[in-house]
Amino acid sequence: MEYTKKITLCEVGLRDGLQSEKSSLSTDQKVELANDVVKAGFQVIELGSFVSPKAVPQMADTDEVFRRLPKYDGVEYRALIANLRGVDRAAECGCKKVKLNVSASRAHNLANLNRTPEESVAGFQACVDKANECGIGISGSISMAFGSPWDKEIPIGDVKKVVEAYLNVGITEISLSDAAGVAFPSQVYDMGQEMKREYPQVKWWFHFHNTRGLGIANILAGMEAGFTNFDASFAGVGGCPFVPGAAGNVTTEDVLHMCSQMKVDTGIDLDQAIAISRKVVQMLGHSTDSYLLRAGKASELIRELPKGQIKNQTTK
Repeated sequence: MEYTKKITLCEVGLRDGLQSEKSSLSTDQKVELANDVVKAGFQVIELGSFVSPKAVPQMADTDEVFRRLPKYDGVEYRALIANLRGVDRAAECGCKKVKLNVSASRAHNLANLNRTPEESVAGFQACVDKANECGIGISGSISMAFGSPWDKEIPIGDVKKVVEAYLNVGITEISLSDAAGVAFPSQVYDMGQEMKREYPQVKWWFHFHNTRGLGIANILAGMEAGFTNFDASFAGVGGCPFVPGAAGNVTTEDVLHMCSQMKVDTGIDLDQAIAISRKVVQMLGHSTDSYLLRAGKASELIRELPKGQIKNQTTK
């Protein structure tokens, strides 16, 4: 098996994870978690979103989180935006990286915005211009890139049209997102190889949900395709509210554990990441789908037994 030996993880729990919770954490709790995430070694962190507080009340204090969080050398804080107002809010609170999003599902985009995905991206030009003017980096995300409840399969040609629309407005950092949780490894590998070959100028990210248990397998397929940037969420919190039965995002500590076993460098401390996820579960007051929080690290199974206590056992 050939795969990249060093990857970058973006911790998205503070945004994509917490925005799906019924209750909101306090600003103090979010700042505490963000500081913990930095100390664990994460260099890319999605802190929140600059969207309508009526639409996403869990993210209403994103501006304050940015203002209160210390700036660390080599650490990129980013936030999701929906429009030009999002760039303005980012500039006002010191955010230096924002991300736009559009659905690859034409039916979904037309039903919600009365625009094709490409038309939506073309409308982002003002956001790109304002971000450049303010010295703010800007990236783009394509949700439903691997399939959606509205279209079932998404032709790769449709995804490419959205990629080219992003390139046309000057965005060269793009995330392919499986918010519907329908992606599978061979699809991820094939799409990844084709995208890298046709658009070598793009800095790519993969964003997977673990709706059907394939999240980590899809990350591994992405690593085999040569991708190095992936999103993950502490304790696996999150999920897409528009997809029936959707589970959370890929779990940060589970991805880190896999990488530790495979000797893949992430620059992140696994034990600290586990401690963060335990804290998140305590703050939220409910369990999550994290395998590591249930079973612990594989290395913890290894115990030195006293002589004479090891017996042959058979399993029927």
